[in-house]
Amino acid sequence: MSEELSGIVASAVKGQEDAMALMEKLFDAARPSAVYGEPVTVGDHTVITASEVKVGMGFGFGAGGARGAEGAAGEPATEGVETGADFGGGGGGVSGGRPVAAISIGPSGLRVDPIVDVTKIALASFTTLGAMLMMFSRMRAASRRLGRQ
Repeated sequence: MSEELSGIVASAVKGQEDAMALMEKLFDAARPSAVYGEPVTVGDHTVITASEVKVGMGFGFGAGGARGAEGAAGEPATEGVETGADFGGGGGGVSGGRPVAAISIGPSGLRVDPIVDVTKIALASFTTLGAMLMMFSRMRAASRRLGRQ
């Protein structure tokens, strides 16, 4: 199964309270109920799914002011006169999850079956093969150049 995006949060953050509220939204994705699914029982067997959860976030704040060189209507201003100050901040993040295992509990005991993502394995294989072929061709071209000298 491919990785599914479970939530994207982007927001203007005006203060510490807004930043904390945004962080709480992102950390909700990492709660145990997001990692372990609700148990499903059929007869003597119980199955629980386990997931991988990723959370990433960033925040930034800034403030600045300017000192004016001119006053109103082009008149010279007094040195060091504050013409304005701006404050701002922002933050955002992403959370996602994908199933990684199924935990089976039955009369014969506990069994953990991994859920293999064939698409990820194929993409990683093709990427590795492409990088190897590119490096081989560069090494071969460099070898030919050195042989001519």
